[in-house]
This record gives sequence, C-alpha cells and structure tokens, in this order.
Amino acid sequence: VLFPHAESLCRFGTSSLEEHSEFGRLIYSGNLSRSVLGVKIFCLTTSIITASMLFGIIFKFGLNVDKLYSEIAFYSATLFFIFLTPFLFHLFTKRYVIRLYHKAKTDTYTAITYSGILKEKKTLFHQKDVTVPDISKLFTTFYAKKRAMFVNPFLFHYPQDYNHLMGYDKPFQFDLNDSEDE
Repeated sequence: VLFPHAESLCRFGTSSLEEHSEFGRLIYSGNLSRSVLGVKIFCLTTSIITASMLFGIIFKFGLNVDKLYSEIAFYSATLFFIFLTPFLFHLFTKRYVIRLYHKAKTDTYTAITYSGILKEKKTLFHQKDVTVPDISKLFTTFYAKKRAMFVNPFLFHYPQDYNHLMGYDKPFQFDLNDSEDE
C-alpha cells in the first residue's frame, strides 16, 4: 500500500469516512449546512431586533389617537412579517438533512436536521420506513416515517449508500394485475 492514510485525506475533510459515532457510520454530509444555519441565525436575529425596535417606538411615541386605525394596521403588518419570515424559512429548511448516519447491523438511519430554534434534531428510522414519492416534489427526496427529507444524491460518500437508503438495491417486482386493467 503506497498511501496507507489516503482514505483520511478525502475531499470531505480530514477524518476518515469509516469514522463511527453513536449513530453509526457517517454516509452523507450536506454542503449547505453552514449556509442554512447562517441564514436562519440572520433571519431570527433581524426579526428579534426589528421587534424590539418596534416595541421601543410604540413605548416612546405611543399610539396617536387621531390615526389609530392606520397605526394599528402598520404595526400589525410589521409584526406579521417579523414572525412570518423566520416561520417560512423554517418551513423550507426543516427538511434539509445536514448529516445522515447508518448502522449496518440494525439497518437504521439517523438524520440530523435543524429545528426552528437552531438546535440539531435527530430522526431515527429504519430502511423499510423510507418511501420515495411517485411524483417529484420540491425539497423532498424521500419520506422517513412520513416526514419529508431532502438530500443531494451526489453528496453521498458512496453511491451504494444512497441506493440502499432509497431501496434501489432491492429486486424489482412487476405486478401483472396493473397491466391487465388497461
């Protein structure tokens, strides 16, 4: 062997792909993990700052009785967008898998995603719990226990890990009853 440590010098970092954790072997690392976390932090921070400034303005200047309805409409719309922006961003990013681990002995997976409060959320599922949608959906690669997950197939360390996760390594069974109905 010319390069005994070549596997540790892979493009995914300096650690070995065979590194094991309590969740199993790391088979997938999302390349947008830091970007998603950064944008979520920015979005939540700006919402908190804007809300505190809005409450400061209301406290200092109060509501003008002459234009009460217009001020209530303005403050309501502002608060709506302050809370709507982080909520919508979370709806789009809660499916993004930042890391995926596989335990071969039990054939279970642990998907790590971000929660709404920026904590890592773990989802444990078995390979038989994975269903692939019949029709391609936005930000959904597969469902694990009916929870939508989004991964980039090209970022799996080994293609056979993706094929096993999706069930593409199972033999195909053709149902003749479906073709007789046509």
